[in-house]
Amino acid sequence: MSSEVFVSRPHFDCRAVAQEIPEKEPTAELEVPQLSSGSATAGYRSAKYTAAEWFSNYHTILQQACSGQHEAQRIQRGSKTLQKDTEAATLSIQAEGTCHLGDRLQEIHHWRSELQLHIDQLLADTEALLALKTRLEKALDATETPYAIATDNLNCRTRRPGPDLVRDTVEEELLKEVDLIRSIQALLKKTTAQVVSQIKMNREAKQMLELDWSDKYQAYNFDDRSGRYTNMSPDTRHYPSSATVQDQVCNLTSWTKFTQDNLRKALQEEQATNSLRMLAEQVLLDTTDDLTVQCSSVDRAFSQRCVELIEAKTQLEMKLTQTLEQIGAQERNIVTLQQAIHNKEAPLRVAQSRLYLRSLRPNMELCRDEPQLSLEREVRQIDATQASLHQQLNEARVSLAHLEESRMTIEKDIICKSNSLFIERDKCMTHRKRYPAISTLSGY
Repeated sequence: MSSEVFVSRPHFDCRAVAQEIPEKEPTAELEVPQLSSGSATAGYRSAKYTAAEWFSNYHTILQQACSGQHEAQRIQRGSKTLQKDTEAATLSIQAEGTCHLGDRLQEIHHWRSELQLHIDQLLADTEALLALKTRLEKALDATETPYAIATDNLNCRTRRPGPDLVRDTVEEELLKEVDLIRSIQALLKKTTAQVVSQIKMNREAKQMLELDWSDKYQAYNFDDRSGRYTNMSPDTRHYPSSATVQDQVCNLTSWTKFTQDNLRKALQEEQATNSLRMLAEQVLLDTTDDLTVQCSSVDRAFSQRCVELIEAKTQLEMKLTQTLEQIGAQERNIVTLQQAIHNKEAPLRVAQSRLYLRSLRPNMELCRDEPQLSLEREVRQIDATQASLHQQLNEARVSLAHLEESRMTIEKDIICKSNSLFIERDKCMTHRKRYPAISTLSGY
């Protein structure tokens, strides 16, 4: 039997090692028994323990094994308890996280629906404003025709003959129409500029909503994908740094406020759009009514002026007829007076011849007898008659000259009225028939 030395094992505390507790100094080793003395037994004895030491060592090993078993059992029981507790806690907090993700998905869906609603509304409002802008531009273009008609009427009326070149009701109404069209054009341009500006603001607000909607769409997809992860999912991985708080992350309050501010801005633009649409519709309605009313006023003024011109021309023509009749009568009267004067020549010659012959009577025969007195009266009467006839003839000739002048004046005025009537009725009123319809003036 070989000689062996039995030594007790050092004791290690597993919990102490796990908790990094300094180890205790190992117990002193059993003293190695001294070799027995005696040279007689030198060949048969070796360095061995005693029986008591052997039993002591055996029992120590058993005690250490028992202690290790008890410690292992205690650790196993603690591990099972800890495993159950951590499993329950992990499942609980995982379920809580899944529930929070579900709530978050509902919240994101709610805000995304609100954003989509306002995006659609802004899109519809922008399309309505674009259609309204087209109407305003068409209405502005349509005002060029009334403006051209009014200015052309004013230019045509400047070619009226002198006596009819007056500032009448027609001209005043035409000037009012020109001023009205200019003011309407300025108003339509201003309203169009407001519509263009509102379209720009609507598009900017819509872009902000679309960006927010896009971010929420991606966040919804990420959260939805996160909520579908389970412990059995094969595509999960370890991301140790994902649990750290990022510096750029906003809190829930600022997140909600950002979307609410975008929605509030969108709502303001929607309200501004509705107000502007009502204003533009009212502007189109009012401008169309104003132009129509003023056009009717101008047309009535033209019609009244034409009636006045026709009436004046008719009266002048009647007066011309009467004047021509008077001229003819006066000419015949002059011929009659000339004939009457000519008819007085023979009686005057007879009377004067008688007086001349009687003046040749001799001496006392040359007396103022009754025949002499009668002849003198006859001569004086004929002279007076001739004088009155000559005066009447002169008056008739003067009257005839006046009648001729009146005839010429009346004829000139008739020509003037005819030209004015041609300008008013055939030029201006015919041109005004091209006035745009109400639908055209409204931008349709």
